[in-house]
Amino acid sequence: MEDRQAGGSAIPASPFGVPIYRMIWGANLLSNFGTLIQSIGASWMMVSLSGSATLVALVQASTTLPVMMLALVSGAVADNFDRRKIMLAAQTLMLCAASALAICGLLGVLTPWMLLAFTFLIGCGTALNGPAWQASVGEMVPKPLLSSAIAYNSMSFNIARSVGPALGGVIVAAAGAASAFLVNALSYVGLIAVLLGWKREVPENHLPRERLGSAVGAGVRYVLMSPALKTIMVRAGVFGLFSSAISSLMPLVARDLVKGGPLTYGLLLGAFGLGAVAAAVNISRIRTNFSTELIVRSASLAFLIGAVGAGLSRSILLTMPALALAGGGWVLALSTFNASIQLGSPRWVVARAVSLYQLVTFGGMAAGSWLFGSLADARGVSAALIIAGLLQLIVFAIGLLRRLPDMGGDNLDPLNRWREPETSVPVEARSGPVVITIEYRVPRENWQAFMDVMAERRRIRIRDGARRWRLLQDLNDETLWIERYQAPTWLDYVRYNERRTHADIANSEALHALHVEDEAPVVRRKIERHPGSPYPGTMDPADEVTPSMIDPARYT
Repeated sequence: MEDRQAGGSAIPASPFGVPIYRMIWGANLLSNFGTLIQSIGASWMMVSLSGSATLVALVQASTTLPVMMLALVSGAVADNFDRRKIMLAAQTLMLCAASALAICGLLGVLTPWMLLAFTFLIGCGTALNGPAWQASVGEMVPKPLLSSAIAYNSMSFNIARSVGPALGGVIVAAAGAASAFLVNALSYVGLIAVLLGWKREVPENHLPRERLGSAVGAGVRYVLMSPALKTIMVRAGVFGLFSSAISSLMPLVARDLVKGGPLTYGLLLGAFGLGAVAAAVNISRIRTNFSTELIVRSASLAFLIGAVGAGLSRSILLTMPALALAGGGWVLALSTFNASIQLGSPRWVVARAVSLYQLVTFGGMAAGSWLFGSLADARGVSAALIIAGLLQLIVFAIGLLRRLPDMGGDNLDPLNRWREPETSVPVEARSGPVVITIEYRVPRENWQAFMDVMAERRRIRIRDGARRWRLLQDLNDETLWIERYQAPTWLDYVRYNERRTHADIANSEALHALHVEDEAPVVRRKIERHPGSPYPGTMDPADEVTPSMIDPARYT
């Protein structure tokens, strides 16, 4: 029977059946070509300006470092503002920075530190764009197609990687690095045009936006209180740290090990990209037949063999297959991490979860670029690559201790059962702190099971924003147990309750099963008062707040 979306229309067989996804994917592919062409120009320009392996490796670090620095803020912004406008702003920033870099290159006034500064600005645009783009995919395609859409996003970059570097090498060899910078600047124009024409349906939200600091804190708290997401973050960070060696040292592999020029450099990156495309094309089939843990272990093994092979080889005919194998492992691991993060996060926090993933992954890459660049200066490029490959054994070791979960089985859609209660005491958005107590009647024989279920309840409460969670037992009535937590304001309390998902039902049902029959838990909501301050009921009636916290017209 044909699958259908919530609105009744048939679900396309592929994400490319969704017009807006198809157009943005195509424009993004052209932009990726520009990015890869510029990477060739920037790396080779740095080789020309400075012979330092550390400065050459810092070209990649200057692009990935902003992702690490701005990840938390960009994720919070993407979850609270129109993602289309955020992507437009990011693309415009990158267009301006790439244009300025091209002009300086054509005028011959570039210095190593100017080059790093401009690539850093382009990296800032990438940091702002990434979470908004990743989170928007879930709005463009139906949920059954989300995993494939994420894989195709990785494939887009790696299609560009397979051809773009070689094309970049030709451009650099024929017209100079500044021409590569100009091509990159032009590549942003198409994506900006598509985004301008996208009539995005902004999800209705009757709540005011979260303040930036609170939004960042909510995202970090959600990930820290989600064991599965934490495991993915740890594994992604370690893999990013050790896998950065090939990308950051590729210019030196072309120059020092293979004894080639910019065209050779492009061919080597093209081989890496071809391996990545091959993995991306088959990733849906791979995920269907293998567990997440087995996929990542296989990817680490492929990268290990590829890095060691590239370090030992002195022939381009042997280096290219080794790099293709490493490229396949690279995209297989990173796209698996990315898909797992998105499938394991509800929509209200998905951009922040993605941004944290980018923080640890690209932070690891930035640190690895510096580490292996310094190691190449001290011990040589070959030794640095061999050591980087062997360090993948640590990824295997961590997998024995923290196995990756298979994500996507839980329904993380909003539950939408909770309704804001009427209160006899007037409250408004800023009223608080609000203290909530839930009274349970638990027979003695259920106490241990109740304590075990409450451990999971505590994690869920704190994950979604509850504070000062406590579990109490009445000393004069042994069957009376009281769950207590608080929210800073009434608005925070409402926001917290609207974050509940279908996946949380099982915990609530387990608690109710342990409660005495024919009696529901008693929920009490209280507000803290400060003695000596004016009581709201004594204010002029014209100034009193209304019982309802939410006024849609006020907060739209």
